[in-house]
Amino acid sequence: MTRNEMIKVLSENKAEVTFTKVDGSQRVMTCTLKSDLVPASDHKSESNRTVNESVLPVWDLDKLAWRSFRVDSVTQVVIK
Repeated sequence: MTRNEMIKVLSENKAEVTFTKVDGSQRVMTCTLKSDLVPASDHKSESNRTVNESVLPVWDLDKLAWRSFRVDSVTQVVIK
């Protein structure tokens, strides 16, 4: 799945994303980019920062905070 495909899926749904962390351990995160599930005060604003295409920031629904993962480390995406 490409980064853009992940963004599309996460913008429309909650999903369980399984990925390999930098330390080699596996992590399963329930996350989203769906605007009605991210608190209004926590919506990412446009900035002049360069977007790192290899990393995808998402809203972690369990930790209620922004987290990110490397796109190439994703092993599974399951829509919830």
